[in-house]
Amino acid sequence: MIYGNITGVRKNVLDRLESLYDLTASGEEFLPLELLPVLCEATEDTGREICVYLGRGGIILEVSIGDQNTVGLHAVRRRGNVFRLCRVRCIHTHPNGDARLSEVDISALRSLLFDSMVAVGVQDAKAVGVQAAFLGEDESNPLSVYRTEVTKPGRIPQLAWLERIENADRVVRASPIHDNGGEREKALLLSIHDEGSLDELQRLAETAGADTIKRVTQKRDKPETGTYIGSGKLRELSLLCQALEVDTVIVDDELTSIQLRNMEAELMDVKVVDRTTLILDIFAQRAKTREGVLQVEIAQMTYQLPRLLGHGISMSRLGGGIGTRGPGETQLESDRRAIRRRLTELKRQLEELKAQRRLRRAKRNRNAVPLVALVGYTNTGKSTLLNSLTHADAFAQDMLFATLDPLSRRIQLPGSREILLTDTVGFVSRLPHTLVEAFQSTLEEVVSADLIVLVSDATSPEIMSQHDVVMEVLKTLGADEIPVINAINKTDLAQSIPEFPGAVYISAKTGDGLDKLLAAIDGKLSARQRSILVRVPFSSGQALSLIYGACTVISEEYEDAGYVFHLKADTETSERLSRMLGEDHLVYESMPDLI
Repeated sequence: MIYGNITGVRKNVLDRLESLYDLTASGEEFLPLELLPVLCEATEDTGREICVYLGRGGIILEVSIGDQNTVGLHAVRRRGNVFRLCRVRCIHTHPNGDARLSEVDISALRSLLFDSMVAVGVQDAKAVGVQAAFLGEDESNPLSVYRTEVTKPGRIPQLAWLERIENADRVVRASPIHDNGGEREKALLLSIHDEGSLDELQRLAETAGADTIKRVTQKRDKPETGTYIGSGKLRELSLLCQALEVDTVIVDDELTSIQLRNMEAELMDVKVVDRTTLILDIFAQRAKTREGVLQVEIAQMTYQLPRLLGHGISMSRLGGGIGTRGPGETQLESDRRAIRRRLTELKRQLEELKAQRRLRRAKRNRNAVPLVALVGYTNTGKSTLLNSLTHADAFAQDMLFATLDPLSRRIQLPGSREILLTDTVGFVSRLPHTLVEAFQSTLEEVVSADLIVLVSDATSPEIMSQHDVVMEVLKTLGADEIPVINAINKTDLAQSIPEFPGAVYISAKTGDGLDKLLAAIDGKLSARQRSILVRVPFSSGQALSLIYGACTVISEEYEDAGYVFHLKADTETSERLSRMLGEDHLVYESMPDLI
């Protein structure tokens, strides 16, 4: 759909502009050059400015026609109090050939916190110059502006200007912008569950960038079909939101399109966000890798597609705040067919990345390196544990979903066995199905693991229920048959250590108990091995490499024809040795223990 002043614009021009929605920029392009011919020709044909909003995922979010006073984001209501860039580049043309940004352009950059404001001077249907502006030039003032020189389109320093966005994002996040002394986005939490569920919802809201100013509960066995909490309670909630000047109501459940539409109609200017949208928003902020961005966008679009008729304020593409971030299309009037087409393309790209991951996994399997996956509820300290065990540099902070993209590191166990330790995304109660489905390629690391270390938080009063949530997710993934070691983390902070039969008690921060955990991992992997005698000719270097890299060597002797090893190996490694050396070279002493 093309927005703005389309009166008198020929259909073929609108069709060409509509085709821009199919364009996707790569992660190394600040301004896709294939945009320019379409924008310039449309500018020449109409004599009007053409504006394109480009999201961080490389997706064209909106195309508008107008002038400096009319080209703007469709249906922008208000940003709320959000202290971060809106993750969008505003790229627009100047029909008079002057590529210099106007003060109106700079004002829009500041007010809407664009990633960048870009002007393209157009003359004779060609781009004659490009100028870009970015926030955060002065770190003490996040609204300070850096303007580039007017540059020829073919000489745009794409990577350098992308780095400008990263710098602006860092400055804006580090220096909250206060509008007339305002605070962060003010949220009211609404639930029909218990206070414990609201505690978690509040932490999710804080992670997304909102301050909770009120918590409201209404005990119900199940949500009311049309309004979630009933029409009378909803009217009370509307008055409460007006009195408290609430920006956003966050609901502790997944809303249907009817519930969402009715709640927004009653609450009027207050944005309504459900639990699933909140989690998707956090994931959109955390996604860094190409695979992560694709998975988040697929999850967002899959969730939004059946709810297009239910969104009002929260469907504004760039209205700002929780639920409006991320690379997915989120406009009420978005064409379902276009979204489905985009979903097909995203899934194709993701399948290519999944194929690459499968190749890496197959190579790892050929090298017989056991995979140990760290799983657990969100914010239990998995990334800190990975850093402590492997000296990795995984991002670790006291926040929900600090890790989104998995990180793997090799580590040597006390028995000299080498393993691959993988940090994974944290789980949460009522994890949205769209996320589980979209992140299947990432979660495949868990499914293919030889051993799972389930990390729990000793300081959490909900440790048992959180453990059950993780086990339920593992069952959903088909990973519930994989051996599990329970690791109770943060023992240095716990006032009382919870009893958990068979668990290993550790502190990833101080290092206490990590030696016991490594020994438990080694023991668990060894328990799945069988004891064998192997005769290896001196000339079989490949077999020797496999034995030293993937087996536990108990003893080693020499004969005239070669080596004699007494070792332990898993079934796959034993079969590989048998294929390499022949069955007559292997003698099995015992059957495998499959504990």
